[in-house]
Amino acid sequence: MKKTILTLLLLTFAGAAVSLSAKDYLVSDFGAKADGVTLNSASIQAAIDFASANGGGRVVFTPGNWVTGTVYLKDGVTLHLEKGATLLGSTNPWDYTKDPYVGWTSMIFSIKQKHIGITGGGTIDGRGFTTANHMVEYIHRGLFQDPMKLDRPNEVNRPENIYFRECDGVTIQDIFLKDPASWNQTYDQCHNVLVERITVDSKSYWNNDGIDIVDCEDVIIRDCYIDAADDVFCFKSHSHEHQCKNILLENCVGRSSANGVKFGTVSKGGFKDFTIRNITIFDTYRSAVTFAAVDGAEIENITVDGLRSIHTGNVIFLRIGERWNKINSLGLSEKDRQNVRRKPPYMRNIVIKNVYAEVPLDKPDAGYNYEGPIEDLPRNISPCIIAGIPDYKIENVLIENVEIVYPGGGNPLYAYRGTKPEDLDGIDEMISYYPEFSQWKELPAWGFYMRHAVGVTLRNFTFRALAPDYRPAIVTDDVSGLKLDGVVYDENAAPASKNQVVMYKSSYAR
Repeated sequence: MKKTILTLLLLTFAGAAVSLSAKDYLVSDFGAKADGVTLNSASIQAAIDFASANGGGRVVFTPGNWVTGTVYLKDGVTLHLEKGATLLGSTNPWDYTKDPYVGWTSMIFSIKQKHIGITGGGTIDGRGFTTANHMVEYIHRGLFQDPMKLDRPNEVNRPENIYFRECDGVTIQDIFLKDPASWNQTYDQCHNVLVERITVDSKSYWNNDGIDIVDCEDVIIRDCYIDAADDVFCFKSHSHEHQCKNILLENCVGRSSANGVKFGTVSKGGFKDFTIRNITIFDTYRSAVTFAAVDGAEIENITVDGLRSIHTGNVIFLRIGERWNKINSLGLSEKDRQNVRRKPPYMRNIVIKNVYAEVPLDKPDAGYNYEGPIEDLPRNISPCIIAGIPDYKIENVLIENVEIVYPGGGNPLYAYRGTKPEDLDGIDEMISYYPEFSQWKELPAWGFYMRHAVGVTLRNFTFRALAPDYRPAIVTDDVSGLKLDGVVYDENAAPASKNQVVMYKSSYAR
């Protein structure tokens, strides 16, 4: 992470230099009104254009409610929201632009710009629930064309709060982001991104991710609190030609009705050289940590150091699959398929350490807006999962200094998966499925299930079950070089003679 630390220093010094030399421009001087009614898009854009054309500076929003549709942030300009200032998204869908270059809709765009930012103690409120429902009305009236799956507009047609694409030198500090109509904030193919001390309340509508980092390099996210209906800290790779690289995520808290820290689901290029440390995930429906390579991604050199997962449906889910990467799914003719070179996915060199987790028996996100669905039943509580596929195995995983508390109580009369060869062979590979820890329904272990992996080490790992479970703690299938060092099985009321480790077509490395 030497490069990340250097990046941070450069960003800090660059920010200090800009603050000393840049000029402030009051957005009110360009005709904008903080009355909560006037649509200020043109006035805000005029202020941004003027500041950028005159060497850059801060466009300042004083306390009040400033209504806007789409605006474009330009070179050298920072939007500065003073405490008490709120940038309110228009609730009229026609006030937003679907940018033809990125194919998404947003309140604040910036495309191919340098040295830009959003700072201050103010708020960006997308009012997305109202805007999205107005769009639904227009679609039903035939005024807006949209596929409307499940009676909701497509996420690309609903405005995000922020979408930055191919920008270099991005600073997002101290703001409060809330209520987008789609994803909340996206940084796509950007370099040198610093996001710190922000608070996010992003659970007003469907697809409300907390933060999406797409194919970016040299990114720091730290000291943030994010409450999201969809994935919290979501890293994506939309392009086979790009990757998320050299990322630091630290000292953050998140809650989700989906996943906490997630790679994917779109995972075409890859994710490399990540350090994730001192993260708390709570009341989260799916996994605290999900690393998925289902579209050809290359995932390697990932360290998670310090994870507290409280009241979360699953703790660790590592998955390789072949979804859009499958040749037969490309919609090509047989002749064209012969000319397509499939990109093989891989996942290797993963370290997860210093973890404390509690998995509940109840639904972790019950009572929140836009809860995760009640699905994949019957099944008992799912274990941690490492699941490669026969052709592409997950390699070199170290998980150490971990305690996971499970409710236990797995009942074979409710859902059953045995450990006989025919039972384990009967678990579908689900190679082309959307990756979720619950996709297999019942799994044969209560603590950890591993399949198609090489070189997995569990060290100083305590599995604790509060009630006896019919399943063993660990089941492995086609895992070579498994190491169990200092592993403790504390299953309340289970007989001392119970076999807690079942290895099928696997080898144990002592």
